[in-house]
Amino acid sequence: MRRDALTDTLPSAFDAGLRGSQAAAEDDVPATPRLHVRTAWISDLHLGTPGCQADALLHFLRCVECETLYLVGDIIDGWQLKRQWFWPQAHNDVVQKLLRKARKGTRVVFVPGNHDEFARRYLGHTFGGIDVAGECVHLTADGRRLWVIHGDHFDGVIQCAKWLAYVGDWAYELTLRINRHFNSLRARVGLPYWSLSKYLKLKVKRAVSYVGDFESAVAREARRRGLQGVVCGHIHHAEMRTIDGVLYCNDGDWVESLTALVEHADGRLEIVDWAARMGLFEHAAAAIVTAVPEALRPAAIEVASSPLPIPS
Repeated sequence: MRRDALTDTLPSAFDAGLRGSQAAAEDDVPATPRLHVRTAWISDLHLGTPGCQADALLHFLRCVECETLYLVGDIIDGWQLKRQWFWPQAHNDVVQKLLRKARKGTRVVFVPGNHDEFARRYLGHTFGGIDVAGECVHLTADGRRLWVIHGDHFDGVIQCAKWLAYVGDWAYELTLRINRHFNSLRARVGLPYWSLSKYLKLKVKRAVSYVGDFESAVAREARRRGLQGVVCGHIHHAEMRTIDGVLYCNDGDWVESLTALVEHADGRLEIVDWAARMGLFEHAAAAIVTAVPEALRPAAIEVASSPLPIPS
């Protein structure tokens, strides 16, 4: 793909993925059974950055079957791509999988965010079966109306001092880069993943205040519109709670938390921690391999690659 294919022209991005999707293997059967839900929301994928955990995201997209999939902004990181081009095959595979889901009958709605604001010039259009909308209202199976937005319009820094937002984005990318090296060292000594940026977000008083103000502002606007809830992204902090009678849901991100929001057939909403689920899958597979005699290990390895139950 050319540098301007994703940052300047949305149709080029989808066309490039669509060409590749025809060649994508039709055998993307996950190593884990499919999770069937009515609706799924994901945001802040940040395709085009080294921080995007595209392999885990692709695993999620292969495992989860839904009637409607909302892409709640910052899917493609145009800011980062303008600074430095980064587009590995795994990121293209994600685009291909999204297009394939749309082609196979899933309703896919893309609500652009601030990092992919270039897509806002195409509101109301459809590319490769994916609808582009500035915002929308989702009706749950139990009758609740949820406002679906990215959320950057409620970020004072984005609206009033965009240059400061660019500086913050650069600092965030630097933090993620440091965190990747730090966690590679932790992995070598058998320690689990630890997020520096998430720690700072939850511990620094100003950051905690910013998150709380953002959540309250979004919920307040949803209530003003007469809606029962809101689903957003933007701040990379998965959360589901009631604020002054309004259900506030943030689906998190696919840079740090690897989370999504899903709606079950009865309208029940749940935040899915995909990193935890993948860890359980790997643990169960390893347990199968190590629990059998050495002489039977080849057969055990084959068993371990077969579907494993998804924990509830």
